Amino acid sequence: MTIDDTPGKGAPRSSAHEIERYGGLFARRTRGMTSSAMRDMMAVTARPEVISLATGLPDTTTFPAEDFAALMSRVAVDSSAAALQYGPTDGLEDVRRCIVEVMAAEGTSVEPDDLMVTTGGQQVIDLVCRAFLDPGDVVVAEAPTYPGAVPCFTSFQADVVQVEMDDHGMRIDVLEATLATLRAEGRRPKFIYTIPNFHNPGGVTMALERRRALVRIAAEQEIVILEDNPYGLLRYEGEALPTLYSLDGGRYVIYAGTFSKILSAGLRLGWAAAPAPILERLNLGKQAADLCSSPLNQYFVSTYFAHRDWRRYLGELRAIYRRRRDVMLSAMEEFLPHEATWTRPGGGLFIWARLPDYIDTTDLLARALRENVAFVPGRAAYLDGRGGSELRLNFSGVGEDDIREGVRRIGKVVAEQVALYGTLTGAKPAAPAAQVVPLRRREAS
Repeated sequence: MTIDDTPGKGAPRSSAHEIERYGGLFARRTRGMTSSAMRDMMAVTARPEVISLATGLPDTTTFPAEDFAALMSRVAVDSSAAALQYGPTDGLEDVRRCIVEVMAAEGTSVEPDDLMVTTGGQQVIDLVCRAFLDPGDVVVAEAPTYPGAVPCFTSFQADVVQVEMDDHGMRIDVLEATLATLRAEGRRPKFIYTIPNFHNPGGVTMALERRRALVRIAAEQEIVILEDNPYGLLRYEGEALPTLYSLDGGRYVIYAGTFSKILSAGLRLGWAAAPAPILERLNLGKQAADLCSSPLNQYFVSTYFAHRDWRRYLGELRAIYRRRRDVMLSAMEEFLPHEATWTRPGGGLFIWARLPDYIDTTDLLARALRENVAFVPGRAAYLDGRGGSELRLNFSGVGEDDIREGVRRIGKVVAEQVALYGTLTGAKPAAPAAQVVPLRRREAS
């Protein structure tokens, strides 16, 4: 039988009848599974005519093709047998030493034995959920939170309680009140999930005093923190702040890192740093999930670190992304109506914007796609229905001209909605108060 002879070829992948056929076999937890908003948009945004300001793609065109070819050739000559074989679940020793070097660049000291290589930073979130969550367990996360974490939490049937942010990150006063309410109900969170640096999607960074307070609260109440830090080295201004992991001293913080944003997303290599008992459980979960992360890709990373200057490449990325951020901020100032507000991130890949409350960004996305531009609507970053007038914009994945044109197209469809509102109500819309993050409109630098 050839591929062309496959029964059902060309038919829809599923139907209501087919779903019903298997309905009694699926695990109950699958009923709560949700799809990642970014993954759903990949097919649409892959069309060449669409300017995607949605998915958080790093710019891999900046990696020299001749370097890739030379490094892979070196792997083939020096390590082909080992690179094509299974590897240890916790990762190759050389790669863990590379990770030690990366974390040291952000002021965090760690030993290779405290690390485990994973299949991207996303797998760390999944493994932590596997290790800690039973159905109904509480996870505390920021509001908004990383849209890619939402499917992990819902897959493990977690009860996610979201704590609002402001320009200085998670509000610790609200967190303390939330934890007190949970204690009164006899409910103890299994972990607190946070992205302290250049938040995805919020674009804000947690202040130093809040970092210290969060680590103190975790120690006092014996709550684990999952620190997701894919963007910490993508800083465009200001001084680096200590990681939660370094402030904690190896007691309650699990650190999730990745090579996706500083080297290549296609490598699908990340890592976890954690206390030994936790790392052991994560290791067992990874054995069940995929045995090991790709040794071939790990050998590429170790070869890259041995023969290239990763800091220089990172510096080039930062310069490119800084310019693109500034272009996007300038375009938003020019093309979005005065009712709109947004963050001005000091690093990372995202800007979080808020439109007037009468605009639903999920509906707006459909209109924007007709203009061949895409963004992530705000509801994807919440689990309680909030975020209807909010959206996430990415500035790393496309060039400066496309950023400006993409924002112009979004501004066009937003302006149409503002004008329609004015026509229907007879009133000039007023700028609303911030619902979650006080997104203040700022000058581009």
